[in-house]
Amino acid sequence: MIETKSPADHNEASPGEDGAKPGADIAFPYDRMTVEQFRRRFPRARWNDDRKAWFVPGRTASRRIGRWLAELEAEADTHADAKGRDAFVFDPIDSPYLQRGKAGFRIRTPYSKTVVDELREVPFSRWDGDLRIWHVPFRSYEDLRRRWPDIEAAARRNEPEERRRRAEERKGSEQDIRSRLRSAERKRRRYPLLSHDLPPIGRPVAITYGIVVFTEISGELVAADVAADFYPDVTEDHVWGYWRQPTLEELVRTRPAKRSPGGDIAWWQPTIEELRPARRTARSREARRRAKTP
Repeated sequence: MIETKSPADHNEASPGEDGAKPGADIAFPYDRMTVEQFRRRFPRARWNDDRKAWFVPGRTASRRIGRWLAELEAEADTHADAKGRDAFVFDPIDSPYLQRGKAGFRIRTPYSKTVVDELREVPFSRWDGDLRIWHVPFRSYEDLRRRWPDIEAAARRNEPEERRRRAEERKGSEQDIRSRLRSAERKRRRYPLLSHDLPPIGRPVAITYGIVVFTEISGELVAADVAADFYPDVTEDHVWGYWRQPTLEELVRTRPAKRSPGGDIAWWQPTIEELRPARRTARSREARRRAKTP
């Protein structure tokens, strides 16, 4: 916290006076009500004009200041929650995906990456893996309200009936055939690599599929007529590399690149922005695997 105004009407400590005394400094933006609360809580506190901070004497000053700041934050949260609750009453979100609870909102939707990405941007939102719902406190209502149209639209698109309807419409179309071929190619878990620029074996690297671990470089040349539909930039210098999904432990140990490499390259060291979602996915994957293990 930073002091933004020096109140001239407060008692000032002379330079160096507080240096030899046990105590702690605290600075915060000037607000008359906050200063009054502070003076009631710390009557022996004195303003130090050199340091632009309040000096609270005593060996336990730092601990007492910490408790006071925590109380202020709790009061602010309570006020923000009350404000968000009133905003909801005045302009409610009417949706089958949202329920109002005692401490905030409970949100349950079909899985959608868009929903997940949007809710992660809402301040103080959290995922409850046991109940399979998102919790959002009242204080975050305005942020939730602003993002809700995108959240609800994505949730409706991912309802089982809606997904089945779209699948029926696509069935037999050129788009459906290409999608099936791409899925079949990805299940082969192979990827074309330039023979003079091969990734390390056994370490997570990023490719267009995401983050993978290459387990083998076969040396088999990639036939252009076979791969052209999926890898348009393949040349006679490409060979097949075979990959697997990385474990959570491998992803946690991976040191991120400082910046994205850019350019048209086949593989690269992942950035922290790429590692974070990959770690979340791996954590969920391993949790599901443990849940299935008797």
